[in-house]
Amino acid sequence: FLFLAIYLVTIIGNVTLVLLISRDSRLHSPMYFLLRGLSVIDVGLSTVTLPQLLIHLVSNYPAISAARCLAQFFFFYAFGVTDTLVISVMALDRYMAICNPLHYHSEMNRQLCAFLLALSWVVSVVHTMLHVGLLLPLYWAGDAEGNVKLPHFFCDHRPLLRASCSDIHSNELAIFLEGGFLMLGPCALIVLSYARIGATILRLPSAAGRHRAVSTCGSHLTIVGFLYGTIIWVYFQPPSQDSQEQDMAAAVMYTAITPLANPFVYSLRNKDVKSALHRLFGRGREDS
Repeated sequence: FLFLAIYLVTIIGNVTLVLLISRDSRLHSPMYFLLRGLSVIDVGLSTVTLPQLLIHLVSNYPAISAARCLAQFFFFYAFGVTDTLVISVMALDRYMAICNPLHYHSEMNRQLCAFLLALSWVVSVVHTMLHVGLLLPLYWAGDAEGNVKLPHFFCDHRPLLRASCSDIHSNELAIFLEGGFLMLGPCALIVLSYARIGATILRLPSAAGRHRAVSTCGSHLTIVGFLYGTIIWVYFQPPSQDSQEQDMAAAVMYTAITPLANPFVYSLRNKDVKSALHRLFGRGREDS
């Protein structure tokens, strides 16, 4: 019931945010265009993992076929990596809005946002295909019935490698080198963007202006710390059998809690979204 509630609230919250941004003309700015894309990704990320988890929780013999496991791995990686890339693009958007406000709408236009979203998807799919290709030659030894025990709630990278009987050095190397580079690039963009944002905020003459600038970045920084912290914990620490339970707890954070938190963090801390909600519900009451 807990995970069913999490999944339903995640879907309702993110779909509401997508519809709200699509319907309200006041939210047709680059930041909300990216936020709508992030909400769509969060719906996909939750749908890849949580329904299968719910099936396993009510099943006496939880199992998944090899083909479905590989498909789950592919789509989880595709949505997950795209999520991290879009969040870094949102940091760039905040940098442009605060540090270069006069040219913000002309430079950070809808076409550029659409290109950056598409580029995030392309990089994510190429990255995922690389790791799928490295998984396919591996061998897993099953029990007498041919079943392989996977100590996790979905087909994640680390548990699949731990369960394999093959040499996984090339897979581990790809995670640390290629995956590390893919993580380092967005992290560097976020750090540099917020370093410039911080310097700009300190130069603002009024306290009200500084407070407004900080409030526009607070929601994004909350999600950045939460998402990147758990991902680095799971994928970029030395592999250890003793960390399986901790890895699963961290995986719950970025597969269930982060998509659940996104719409609420961005709406509860955002006056524009709250105003749009009031207008939507106020219009609904007037129509009724």
